[in-house]
Amino acid sequence: MFGNLFGKFSRNLAIDLGTANTLVYVQGEGIKINEPSVVAVNNRTGALVAVGRSARDMLGKTPPHITTVRPLVKGIISDFEVTEKMLKYFIEKVGRGKFAIAPRPLVVVGVPLDLTEVERKAVEDATFGGGARKVYLVEEVIAGAMGARLPTSESVGSMIVDIGGGSTEIAVVSLNGVVKWRSLPVAGDEMNRSIVQYAREVLNLVLGEKVAEEIKIKIGSAQEFGEQMEYPMRGRDLLTGLPREIMVTDAQVRDALSRSVRQIIENIKITLEITPPELAADIYERGLVLSGGGALLRGLDKIISQHSDIPVRVADDPLTGVARGLGMLLDDNALLKGIALPSTRETSVLN
Repeated sequence: MFGNLFGKFSRNLAIDLGTANTLVYVQGEGIKINEPSVVAVNNRTGALVAVGRSARDMLGKTPPHITTVRPLVKGIISDFEVTEKMLKYFIEKVGRGKFAIAPRPLVVVGVPLDLTEVERKAVEDATFGGGARKVYLVEEVIAGAMGARLPTSESVGSMIVDIGGGSTEIAVVSLNGVVKWRSLPVAGDEMNRSIVQYAREVLNLVLGEKVAEEIKIKIGSAQEFGEQMEYPMRGRDLLTGLPREIMVTDAQVRDALSRSVRQIIENIKITLEITPPELAADIYERGLVLSGGGALLRGLDKIISQHSDIPVRVADDPLTGVARGLGMLLDDNALLKGIALPSTRETSVLN
């Protein structure tokens, strides 16, 4: 009875807990938080100094007593305490101003496909510790497919490639379940590191990953376009140790990213090869959808289509697709319970 009463007054949330960004969707209101998954902590007191964009701006610039932490690696919690603090900060932030005493919310959290039971428990515990009343875990590719308006509940094959910050997940979805899938640790962060490595080995320039990401966003591409683009690359000269700026072209950045793009394409082809023929026929007709921040790399959809011989499109607003899909589940309790992964707390009780 009390659970139903709390449900009427609490602000139920959907959280896309990503390696690069955390998005919080509030039921009936949409996405209220879209912040980098970065936390700055005072080592002396253990207190939070900053969360989100302000913490990301501190990366590489902090004194010894302040540490900037990215508490998720490849979508998996690597620092439990910091993740719990970050979730608590975000949950309290969206709850401010609604009621003087707001009930604890029901929270739906998106998780990677290859999460172990121990890792699932860590996500659940961190979310409960952050202030949730009840926690449901849902596979991100299912939520991303829902956010892209794919017919996930029908008996047709839909293929989604979610290129996030820490990993790329390739999945064939049908009847609200994942039929075949592959996960690889090649995504946005790996692309940034590839640019850093290229700058060091070819241009004798030491870059920060933040600068590399900016270059990737500005002139990065997966295939050649008509006009050449240039952008300043600023870092430390490897030979002199002094600051230096050079102009890099889109062709040089494309060369740096080529290995990551090839790996994504190869894994898409492998996933198609192991897909049941009936579903493969649906995918051949309907194509695949790219989601996640990596989907915004220029020309990625075209080069994947050329190598896989199927239509490829980028989802509308691919950065928020998972959060919007999770948000849809807040309005359909029966579907949520049918799709959600088994709770590790309930499993431990049964055992």
